[in-house]
Amino acid sequence: MNTLEYKPRNCWEVYSSARQRKDMDALAKDYLSFLTRCKTERETVAHVRELAEKTGFTEGIAPGGAMFVLRGKTIILARPGKKPLRQGFRLLGAHGDTPHLDLKQRPLLENGFVVQAKTHYYGGILKHQWLARPLALHGVVALKDGRVIPVRLGEDMAEPVFAIADLLPHLAQKQMEKKVSEAFEAEKLNILFGHAPVKAEKKDPPGEGPKEPVKRMVLELLHSRFGLEEEDLYSAELHAVPAGPARPVGLDGSLLGGYGQDDRICVFSALKAFLTETAPEHAQLLVIWDKEEIGSEGSTGAKSRFFEYCLQDLIAAWDPGARFSALFYASKAVSGDVHAAMDPDFSDLHEKLNAAQLGFGPCFSKFTGHRGKVGANDAHAEYVAWFRALLEKAGVPWQMAELGKVDQGGGGTVAKHLAEYGLDIIDLGPALLSMHSPWEISSKADLYATVQAYRAFLRS
Repeated sequence: MNTLEYKPRNCWEVYSSARQRKDMDALAKDYLSFLTRCKTERETVAHVRELAEKTGFTEGIAPGGAMFVLRGKTIILARPGKKPLRQGFRLLGAHGDTPHLDLKQRPLLENGFVVQAKTHYYGGILKHQWLARPLALHGVVALKDGRVIPVRLGEDMAEPVFAIADLLPHLAQKQMEKKVSEAFEAEKLNILFGHAPVKAEKKDPPGEGPKEPVKRMVLELLHSRFGLEEEDLYSAELHAVPAGPARPVGLDGSLLGGYGQDDRICVFSALKAFLTETAPEHAQLLVIWDKEEIGSEGSTGAKSRFFEYCLQDLIAAWDPGARFSALFYASKAVSGDVHAAMDPDFSDLHEKLNAAQLGFGPCFSKFTGHRGKVGANDAHAEYVAWFRALLEKAGVPWQMAELGKVDQGGGGTVAKHLAEYGLDIIDLGPALLSMHSPWEISSKADLYATVQAYRAFLRS
């Protein structure tokens, strides 16, 4: 008997066959490997590019596909559909940047017979979560002669890691009396970088060696390993990220833990869908942006004109008579971004009727923004209804939620920047626990359902 009430479907019940569970396990294993490998936006874009090239994409525009890469941080893949471009495209967008700690331009400081590297945090973090845990160093250093030196240190078990020292509880009485926002100062997120002094040379008189012997040793190690001098750090992009691999979580391994799942779970799912759905009705676009965590700023963020320029080039190559504005009105888009799952220990921060739960599929966020929907993309009712019908036909479980209670939650995504073109767009992605922390947690079942949802969208 049909009921008038709505009840969300649990992914574990929907995908219960042995074949589906086997596929789910294989997908999760592949995803954990991706998370372990890709910890910066550059590494993420390089991975996307590598897989795209293996399937026949080359940089530039060809009759069968196109690839555009900007600064190694943003990438666009495009595939023509059976219908002309002017009849619209299906766009999947996600962001490859994640919260982390950036080394300052002049980072090295010797004090207390240790060398620290000073940092400036990137994106929204809870500062105390980054203390007293192993960190790795990822990034690049650009030299004056044009060479770019890749740096990846602290992931191999044979390599040293880095860390930020925390205050011992015996001396933390005053700290514990402060608000969390005041107890942990950004200028004290300094990474331990070295401790051993450089060996004094025989020609140096006693006590007249380098004034900062530990820093000198660190610089010599950087020079011997990477060929760097201290001045080179001015043109470096070095990120401190959690060290170590992503891993299954829980006795049954049904949860997936790792750094950077906001938003690399959507990058991974979108790429899987894009590389699978290769015979579309409408043209397909996959866009991986940078800088979402700091407002989509800069030349590689969603606010830049890069996407617009690429689309103009596609029109010129694939459908010269198409009108730029009409193309947007005919198209549909998904902002692949994650949602906050209801944490059982902090359920009071959510309005339970409109909260996301792990295991119930990718989550629609009809609007983002904060408080009175300020700064929101608010998807139109007609588009939501179109998507409901699409996922029902595909048999994909889904849910819809708001990010916390009205006066307590909020956030932003790339959706509002694409909506400026008149494009129908909505946020859709899996829910996470511990979002923006160094160890985010997702559901294996939600990952599988998200890939299915993105595939259904791309072939619509």
